[in-house]
Amino acid sequence: MTHCRLRPLLMGAVLSLLIACTDSKPVFFEADRPVRLSEWNLYSLTTDALTPNESSLVFRPANQLFTDYAHKLRSLWIPTGAQAQLIDGEISYPVGTVISKTFYYPMNSNNELLQQDDLGSTEVNLRSNQLIETRILARKEAGWDAFVYVWNEAQTEAFLRVAGSSKSIRLKQSGGDLDFVYFVPNENQCAGCHTTSHPDGEMHPLGAIASQLSKAVFPTQNNLEMQTETLLARGWLDKLPVRMNAASWSDESYSIEERAQAYLTIHCGHCHNPEGAADTSALLLDGSHARPVNMGICKPPVAAGGGAGDLQYSIVPGAPERSILLYRLQSTKPDEMMPELGRSLVHTEGVALISRWISEMSGSC
Repeated sequence: MTHCRLRPLLMGAVLSLLIACTDSKPVFFEADRPVRLSEWNLYSLTTDALTPNESSLVFRPANQLFTDYAHKLRSLWIPTGAQAQLIDGEISYPVGTVISKTFYYPMNSNNELLQQDDLGSTEVNLRSNQLIETRILARKEAGWDAFVYVWNEAQTEAFLRVAGSSKSIRLKQSGGDLDFVYFVPNENQCAGCHTTSHPDGEMHPLGAIASQLSKAVFPTQNNLEMQTETLLARGWLDKLPVRMNAASWSDESYSIEERAQAYLTIHCGHCHNPEGAADTSALLLDGSHARPVNMGICKPPVAAGGGAGDLQYSIVPGAPERSILLYRLQSTKPDEMMPELGRSLVHTEGVALISRWISEMSGSC
């Protein structure tokens, strides 16, 4: 199979433009592990912008996973003639599906990285943003496979990094600079968040599941078509799931309980579910709990060790400062912090949400 690669055009000694073939579809690799991101033909790249292939669908989950305030551009592509199936209310993607997520930070005229709200976009403006990494999930015969690509300083190509990588980052914000190390996961760590009992293999596309796609692509643009409806219209999905009330943790039109559950589901539910990596903790944060104690209310820790912070219960109603759940969300120590992967910073907005939720709970332990 032939495919297009990014080719630098030199004007004198200055790299001025990179062009990806936009007249062809993305490329799927069943066996090969491409060294360059451009080999997938998922994007067109110029000095001005990184733009997803026009054959792909840019999507945005109802809930955004916190990754040290990085912004994300997500794309989904299903090969011609293939179709995802709705099985037990969940989307099972066909072999050949390629999902990508590009991480980047806004940048000012002094090339300083900024902490800003991620309102969503259909491309990355490279004159005002800095690319960091692109992650790919490819649906192969044996299940989902993960690829991690790190962008070079020139923003001309991203290269496969099986063992992951790291980058020192300083974010400018109104309250002072944030200095931290941004960690790019290795390929094995990708399974730490993408492991589940869903019907499409050992891993699953966390943001491209039915509940997270039951929202408009970019609500800020008044696009009222649900993303599952877009999949159906493209012939990429055989039928629509039952209409879901996909609460978003950042949407204040929902109740504090709905927002807190949405936050915990996307950030913690991939491990804290009946069949997840943290099933032995008996702490269920994916919404599947049958009793309050199952989601942590007045529940003593099972295997938290020092991560419990000498506190007695996961959640103490009315007392966030005495709740292990909040303690671990506020920690940045490797043996304490939750989630364990995907962040080096404390998610201030998430902590405020969970703290308020616990504060408003009635009852006691």
